[in-house]
Amino acid sequence: MNSADPHTDERPHVGRFAPSPTGPLHFGSLLAATASYLQAHRAGGQWRLRIEDIDPPREQPGAREAIPAVLSRFGFAWDGPIQYQSDHLPCYQKALEQLLESGWAYPCACTRREVREAGRQGPDGPIYPGTCRQGLPPGRQGRSIRLSTQDSEASFQDSLQGRIQLDLERDMGDFVIRRADGLIAYHLAAAVDDGDPEITHVVRGIDLLYSTPRQIWLMQCLGLTPPRYAHIPVALSLDGQKLSKQTGAQALDPERPSPSLHQALQALGQAIPPELQTAPLDEIWDWAHANWDPAPLKGRKEIDYPVWEKGSVR
Repeated sequence: MNSADPHTDERPHVGRFAPSPTGPLHFGSLLAATASYLQAHRAGGQWRLRIEDIDPPREQPGAREAIPAVLSRFGFAWDGPIQYQSDHLPCYQKALEQLLESGWAYPCACTRREVREAGRQGPDGPIYPGTCRQGLPPGRQGRSIRLSTQDSEASFQDSLQGRIQLDLERDMGDFVIRRADGLIAYHLAAAVDDGDPEITHVVRGIDLLYSTPRQIWLMQCLGLTPPRYAHIPVALSLDGQKLSKQTGAQALDPERPSPSLHQALQALGQAIPPELQTAPLDEIWDWAHANWDPAPLKGRKEIDYPVWEKGSVR
């Protein structure tokens, strides 16, 4: 399995930023948004905004509305209307039915605990041992729906991290595409949306690197064309934890966008002049558009210079 050949893909560049409304945007979010935005504009392309609001139990009240507002205060401008995954539920259901009818997907009775106890530990969590692949055990009912990875390999060329190649069955196992609570799983929704012919490039954090083989495999099973990928280094706090909503990363301050954007560009390896830290936001963006270069990010897995912890980002 391979993603589209970057040397033959002549589609106009269309990137996207796809936050989930499970909390406020933080510095790690700003890095992903900035890198994808500048990469799209450097290519003379478009940049879309997609809100991944398909997990109501985890959503934070008001976050769906706050995310676009904060992005606007930081100077981001997206092309076209905001897309909401909650509007695409019929598309995801159709894809799910297609996968079931084709035999790629199957019902699974296993609980998370059973998978954890029976499976091996892989690079991205416990590996499902295939318990229900040939049919549900006697007396058990299906809880979730999984996608088969039997005899499947995944490879793609990441523009920052190089060649990524995995044996899906050995390294990841069959994975959930509809959850036990009936909700569509993230991988299926992201694969359907990023497999849209208009989306050509996905720039996101390296914490999602192992999501990519699963999503490409889903696209292949659905007859969709994968985009090209670039996974930027993950931002770490002073205690070595990934900046995320789960680790309590501090929300971006929309009242002070210039120093935060300046530090984001620094963290992304850009040689932005120090004096621009207090410059008007437009001047910082003008410099960024004129000088954006992703080369310093190649091969980097972490951003270990915690400039955002030194008092100027709130």
